[in-house]
Amino acid sequence: MSYIALSFTLIFVMITMLVSMWQKLDLEKDIAIGTIRSAIQLLIVGYVLMFVFQSKHPMFMLLIISVMITVAAWNAGKRGKGLPGIRWRIALSIGCTEVLMMVLLLGLHIIEATPQYIIPISGMTIGNAMVVSGLFLNHMKREVESNKGEVETLLCLGASARQAIQDSLKRSIKSSMIPTIDGMKTVGIVQLPGMMTGMIVAGADPVEAVRYQILIVFAFTASAAITSIILGLLSYRLWFTKDLRMASL
Repeated sequence: MSYIALSFTLIFVMITMLVSMWQKLDLEKDIAIGTIRSAIQLLIVGYVLMFVFQSKHPMFMLLIISVMITVAAWNAGKRGKGLPGIRWRIALSIGCTEVLMMVLLLGLHIIEATPQYIIPISGMTIGNAMVVSGLFLNHMKREVESNKGEVETLLCLGASARQAIQDSLKRSIKSSMIPTIDGMKTVGIVQLPGMMTGMIVAGADPVEAVRYQILIVFAFTASAAITSIILGLLSYRLWFTKDLRMASL
């Protein structure tokens, strides 16, 4: 695709901005900033990946994955405003998920140990884990606010912090995984996902593209579960003070 042809896709952005102006949604500035940022970021990443793929040095690959995890943790951490140390807990949760996924994929020889495979799959795994982390924190905040009386009653009856907040924790983990599970149920029927579509457009065998997409779907589901569970275990104590009272956030 030429840059001239690519520029025509701005028509879609213009339509979105016109709809925003028509309905007085006041989203024009955010859409414009998002459009410019996404284009610049993707172009920069494209050239960086081209350099990394050519050099094949593992340090560059590890650096890119580290940056991905850091940015993902910073972004998801916005959902946990007021929780001290939530960003490093998110980073640790996503990092554990990434390590486990790569150990399984590389150890079982499902993918090749090259940047062309590791970086894209890591990016999708980390991105999915970031979304799950944000959803978990959103749901957890609502759960704690709506069940504050119940949690405090359990604390008064002698329950530990973990026991008092366990039900809220379980509901938040479950809720954070709903989009991933719903996507898993409808993949291939309602939507043709990105990796599969990209490979088909690039001329790959559709069946081969489907096999890789199945890999991604299963990895997404596993990463969603692992990330939300680890983050829940690492962060549940943040909702309490040191003397086991509900923290005011």
